[in-house]
Amino acid sequence: MFFRLFVLASFLFLNLYACKSGYASCVAKVNDSHAIQKNALFIPISKNRRLVYTQSKPHAKILKYNPFLSLYLIEDKHPFAYPFDINMRLQLGSAMVTKKAAREGRFVHNQIGLNTLAQYSEPLFYPALLSSSCCSLEGVVTQRGIIQKEYLKHFATSKNSEYGDIGIRVKNEKAFVIVTASDPFMKNNRFQTGDCILAYDGKKIKAASILMCTILFAKVGSKHTVKIKRGKKISILHVTTHKRFGGGALSDTFLEQKGLFFDKQLHLKNVGPAFAKYGLNIGDKLIQVNGVELTNQKELRKYLEKERDYSSLLFERNGFQFFVNIK
Repeated sequence: MFFRLFVLASFLFLNLYACKSGYASCVAKVNDSHAIQKNALFIPISKNRRLVYTQSKPHAKILKYNPFLSLYLIEDKHPFAYPFDINMRLQLGSAMVTKKAAREGRFVHNQIGLNTLAQYSEPLFYPALLSSSCCSLEGVVTQRGIIQKEYLKHFATSKNSEYGDIGIRVKNEKAFVIVTASDPFMKNNRFQTGDCILAYDGKKIKAASILMCTILFAKVGSKHTVKIKRGKKISILHVTTHKRFGGGALSDTFLEQKGLFFDKQLHLKNVGPAFAKYGLNIGDKLIQVNGVELTNQKELRKYLEKERDYSSLLFERNGFQFFVNIK
């Protein structure tokens, strides 16, 4: 009992001291915990678990993996006594913390789903973590932007790495949340590009970041209502949450649910079982769809959303071009 009280008192003292000393204590904590290792983040978040952000598979026992955000949860064989709390309380300030320094700043844009990470008021340093003055975790800094704490908390506490999807991608436009793309392959998807999202399950929607958290963190198979404005008409759509297949570090062309994943230049990165019989290989470059030349994921997604047809695909492999006709 005495030992437990001693540990709790020490933990409380450390956090109070960190708040009082500011970000200098957070720099020390990053170094003492070995939270930054080479070009990766290995952040202790509990007695025997570390939250990892890395572009390569860590050499450790992997408890969970999130391919969308390149996050791992691993077993910690050398536990750090004072893990980082993923802070869900309101904070007045934050700083990017590396092994050498901390730079204070603020969020200028919140994370919108998997494709648009949060942006900071200061130039980003990688690898780094985002911390409050009490050394609680506010986000992790990546090459694309900042993964905010809501996504870190969901990953650390959820049973699996699934995300929900109702077939839309959105953005903020002035004071409104606007649909920028609608999945043509999702069953019973009635959304259209340009729809204005007014409410979700009866709650007014004020920001795309909040809406995407609500959609992504919903249980697959759950039912919801979405209030939209299309032109001058206001409608209520009844939707079912499906499993999300693309976005973030994965391609997001809507063909992912069919089993095709691409890099930015439309080279195949993964081929699902449905396409095994067509002889496609990793690295094959998509050139055309139904005779229409495409050069990037955005163009491919826009074409598929409009045409919904990908029956004739032209690929290139080692300078040789060949057609794949989908039945």
